[in-house]
Amino acid sequence: MTVSSSASVPAPPDRLVLADLPSRADRLFRRVTSGAGLSVLALLIVIGFFLVYRSVPAFEASGFGFFTTIQFDPASGHFGVLGLLYGTVVVALIAVAVAVPFSVLAALFISDYASPRVRGFLTGLVDLLAAIPSLLYGLWGFSFLRPYITPLSQWLTGNLGWFPLFETKPGAVLFNSMFVAGLVVSLMVIPITTSVIREVFTQTPPGEKEAALALGSTRWGMVRTVVLPFGRGGIVGGSMLGLGRALGETIAVSLLLPQVPELTTHLLEFGGATISGFVANNAGQSGPALSGLMAAGLVLFAFTLATNFTASVIISRSRSGAGVDA
Repeated sequence: MTVSSSASVPAPPDRLVLADLPSRADRLFRRVTSGAGLSVLALLIVIGFFLVYRSVPAFEASGFGFFTTIQFDPASGHFGVLGLLYGTVVVALIAVAVAVPFSVLAALFISDYASPRVRGFLTGLVDLLAAIPSLLYGLWGFSFLRPYITPLSQWLTGNLGWFPLFETKPGAVLFNSMFVAGLVVSLMVIPITTSVIREVFTQTPPGEKEAALALGSTRWGMVRTVVLPFGRGGIVGGSMLGLGRALGETIAVSLLLPQVPELTTHLLEFGGATISGFVANNAGQSGPALSGLMAAGLVLFAFTLATNFTASVIISRSRSGAGVDA
């Protein structure tokens, strides 16, 4: 029995083409989110133009010396932001240097070591601490924590005084220093930094972690080779977010620092000022003095934007997960 060669072979079914057509809800959500993003951008531009406009008289009076002068005396019309910017950066760096190691360790414990019940409690506690107003931190640091930090300053200068940052003058007063302010600000930075880093650590692919443990790795070995490389971008992002908060902190530094602009390496001694704290303490000025304060605020505004932009570049080049497969 022969099979006719003319027998027709059934044609394959037509391939179904899926078209990505967003629904009305999707289109509405996209418009709302786009509008919110553009509104934030427009608000930043408006704030920037306002600060520039109000700062023009101060820049005209001081010229480029505004950026190289340490003294800032609104009453006499001498405007210089160098001392204020130095104190702002020093306090923020102290806060971040203290906060980041504690934040990374706390995030690792919550994500990889704590039991589910403890993990839920600590997650809520950290988020709650991040929502506490900075005024409460500042008052607590000023009234309670400051007397306990002073003995620490005495120990540092007595045992590590050979290091320039811990060196003090004979008979120097060791409270209301940039070191004290930095430690108090670090308490505000730790919760928000921990929250961001923990969120990234919890997104580590479970398969990668289980594979590391199945190959005989210890818990710490798994964390070191899988979790930390995956969360590298989150660590950078959380650290820069904490740095941004430390740079703009106002209430705590206005209470803990005498707001005297200066350039000094004696971080344990009485003295120091930040831009935000100085502006807060002199907010009642008018005329040229107000223009000088606006110019100082413009410098802080630009510095914070530059910091956040740098953080975004670093994060984009160090995505969480890069290096896990290496």
